[in-house]
Amino acid sequence: MTARRSRHRSAAYAALALGLAGSLALTGCNSHSSKKSKKSSSSSSKSKKRKIIGGGAAGAGAGAASRRVPDCYPSTYKLTFSQQTGPKSHVAVKFKNSTSRDCKLYNAPLLRFNNAKEPLPLLQGTPGHLDGTRITVPAHGYAYAVIPTRTAATKGTEQKSVTIDFMGISASSVTHGPVTVNFAEKRLHISVGKSKVTNWSSSIHGAQLAAGVGK
Repeated sequence: MTARRSRHRSAAYAALALGLAGSLALTGCNSHSSKKSKKSSSSSSKSKKRKIIGGGAAGAGAGAASRRVPDCYPSTYKLTFSQQTGPKSHVAVKFKNSTSRDCKLYNAPLLRFNNAKEPLPLLQGTPGHLDGTRITVPAHGYAYAVIPTRTAATKGTEQKSVTIDFMGISASSVTHGPVTVNFAEKRLHISVGKSKVTNWSSSIHGAQLAAGVGK
């Protein structure tokens, strides 16, 4: 073998080695890039999942807030008064929830007849010792309170008007009011003297029993 052929073979081997090294390097780069791409895709997927989960929690909180029951509002067309005579004479106070949503009432109505300074006392407890009555009045439903007027003292004289506040959860709080019902305008004859009023009840029968005038 001549020196020229030996040099040609050495050059060919060197070129082949360089080619193989380059191919291996390219393969390694591609593999590394593929791993990075997979990691990035996985991270993006996890981020989207977190966003979806977070959005769901926020939606649930908003739904709970929308289900909170508001306080009932008094108005002259939502409140009516009627008087029953006889041995179990009493005045019935009826509240109508004229809205399409439930509302809540606390304790008893605060009633000031003929612009009295103090409201009618509570039959169940006192302003300082409330029994914590709370009722939910369904949409287009009713609530009742009763004032017993079985004796001459409790029946008293005919009243011209009554101002109503709705009590809050505590003795000193008032949720909404006042509104005034003019009995003369409504052609009502309501007589109330030194009596007391029951707490709100979901039924007139329950309110009458609390007042001691039920059957």
